[in-house]
Amino acid sequence: MPKEHKPRRGSLAFSPRVRAASPIPHVRSWPDIPTPCMLGIGGYKVGMTHVLMIDDRKTSLTAGQTIAVPVTVVEVPPVFVFGLRAYGEGERGLKVMKEVWSKTFPKYLDRVLKLPKQNDPEKKLEEIDKLVEEGKIQEIRVLCCTQPYLIKLKKTPDIFEVPVGGSNVKEKLETAKKMIGKEVRVSEIFKAGEYIDVIAITKGKGFQGPVKRWGVKILPRKTEGGRRQVGTLGPWHPAKVMWTVPQAGQMGYHQRTEYNKRILKIGEDGGEITVKGGYLRYGPVTSDYVVIAGSIPGPSKRFVLLRKAIRMPVQSPVAPTITYISLSSKQGK
Repeated sequence: MPKEHKPRRGSLAFSPRVRAASPIPHVRSWPDIPTPCMLGIGGYKVGMTHVLMIDDRKTSLTAGQTIAVPVTVVEVPPVFVFGLRAYGEGERGLKVMKEVWSKTFPKYLDRVLKLPKQNDPEKKLEEIDKLVEEGKIQEIRVLCCTQPYLIKLKKTPDIFEVPVGGSNVKEKLETAKKMIGKEVRVSEIFKAGEYIDVIAITKGKGFQGPVKRWGVKILPRKTEGGRRQVGTLGPWHPAKVMWTVPQAGQMGYHQRTEYNKRILKIGEDGGEITVKGGYLRYGPVTSDYVVIAGSIPGPSKRFVLLRKAIRMPVQSPVAPTITYISLSSKQGK
């Protein structure tokens, strides 16, 4: 008789599975890129469709042939850079040394932040220049906010922080100075064919039982106390419930990062990607957009952070050849 083998169901890789602290994802690490530009940008998930493209993977069995690829559309209206932060070394990592805000701010930002009445950015920028010369600044980041009113999305601006790339701190600072008080488009950061990381909060499913949450087996019909529960909470010793036992709890609304998602297309005319009747629970695309191969976390209208790939593939980005984009209605699907 072969030995009975029943591996546990469900993955413990993301435990504890608790709700994300904010719909804006928290990024712990960024790539070190010598190109003077922002290392990421934020947008809103629209929905999915499919395209036909020429398979340009050399080692693929369908290389050179036309293949169907499911894609996700992310609308990325221009983000507004309203501030700059200079980080130095602290006792527990980086700490903010100086912060500069622009003289002008976009609409509705005062609903999210308390804006300064009097602001003198030139004086603070001079102080940052002195700290850079003294070698006390390690990293430069810009403060950005989305502008959902440009696409008639009924949401307040989402605020996030993005580092600036460059070969040294001085170059990063000069790049950030040019961005303060201006809009940045997605085409200035990414290009078609490039691989990026997508960071977002997944769909929230609320409090769920162990069968749906962990995929445990439904117990036999005559089980006392119910069928959709675990058979046992553990042995007598150790005399406690182990954290690995599948139990009911929060399911969904977790932060997830998907690496090396390929950008197939970047456009400015949303009409060329909008399906008939508009995308389900979103509507038409009216601003800059990005078409990403595959699926990404979260529901429609969820804020999505697009980051430069931290595990950059070896091959250089090459724009794919797209022969067809499906614009058929997605209502009711």
